[in-house]
Amino acid sequence: MANYEVFTKENSVPVKAWTKGVPFEDAARNQVMNVATLPFVHKWVSIMPDVHSGKGATIGSVIPTDRAIIPAAVGVDIGCGMMAAKTSLNANDLPDSLGFIRAAIEKAVPHGRSDNGGRNDRGAWGSIPKRVASAWATLKDDFAMISDQHPKVARANHVNHLGTLGTGNHFIEVCLDENDDVWFMLHTGSRGIGNRIGSYFIELAKEDMRTWHINLPDKDLAYLPEGTDHFSGYVKAVDWAQRFAMLNRQVMMAHVVAAVSEVMPMAFDAHVEAVNCHHNYVERENHYGKNVWVTRKGAVRARDGELGIIPGSMGARSYIVRGKGNQESFCSCSHGAGRVMSRTEARRRFSIDDHVVATKGVECRKDKDVIDETPAAYKDIDAVMEAQRDLVDIVHTLRQVICVKG
Repeated sequence: MANYEVFTKENSVPVKAWTKGVPFEDAARNQVMNVATLPFVHKWVSIMPDVHSGKGATIGSVIPTDRAIIPAAVGVDIGCGMMAAKTSLNANDLPDSLGFIRAAIEKAVPHGRSDNGGRNDRGAWGSIPKRVASAWATLKDDFAMISDQHPKVARANHVNHLGTLGTGNHFIEVCLDENDDVWFMLHTGSRGIGNRIGSYFIELAKEDMRTWHINLPDKDLAYLPEGTDHFSGYVKAVDWAQRFAMLNRQVMMAHVVAAVSEVMPMAFDAHVEAVNCHHNYVERENHYGKNVWVTRKGAVRARDGELGIIPGSMGARSYIVRGKGNQESFCSCSHGAGRVMSRTEARRRFSIDDHVVATKGVECRKDKDVIDETPAAYKDIDAVMEAQRDLVDIVHTLRQVICVKG
């Protein structure tokens, strides 16, 4: 028996939604059905249990397309994703007070935002560390070629954002698994340069729609057709941004490991088991006998045996999972718990006291500026996992003991 529900409407492909037992708001449902009416969608649209409204397409969407890509569906945090590394440490190795470990991580990794993102922004590097410079050397030549073709893209933070966290729902955590083994886990993407690339090509796609007099159910579903200059430029730029994001997580993880190593009394290994996966990206894949572009907007690839990460919120469990290769979902699973309310609504509804109770036992910020990230602003991660039991198996269950937010 299928674990998904099917939605259809006239002149659209089906929508297969793994949303049993979880909220699926009307606004998100309408966005999904708009996507399903596009003539280049391949087979159907798959919806993950963490679905909620986004820009044009919902977060929690898997959109296979034939000879076209929707830049706004990929989004502006191109390549955003997760990395986790199991260490040789155990809970017994950690001190009773975790504040100095959190402080060491916060010192090692620029996070947050100040100076309106300008020269004195605390979320960017002032002086570029050697590890960052070495990583940038593998990216800069391709970036120069992209910038030559699209000069507006060049005016963004790039090397000074490589190895930095950002703001919002991005985080760095120290977690314990079911055996009390210690993990480091982090969530971030392509930072300022990914935002610039995404925003630039979203506007180009909208300009093309106006030029060609193409009417869409939502202007944010503007697309780039294969065979056009804008399409080929986007594919090159988005591939580069996804490489930047992957490297960003690797550099950041190296800095986290080094920082914790300096304050721990014993040496440890942090590469026992590592996972690095995107959940906002587009990639060429073969499904049902056809090579198509698969956009996962808030979704993780979960091919048979492939490891992924599904985080909860600041006070909930997270999961290392193994994909089951479910073809109906285009081999995908959710990217997290998914918001159940907007950031504005969370700030209105919850107090600092509520947040303190919800994050009891976690060494983290407990101030008004993180209320929008409080656990109650997210769906029940247990319900989300149950809804996708035919997409992934749980390999490890993690609970955070330290959480660093931007």
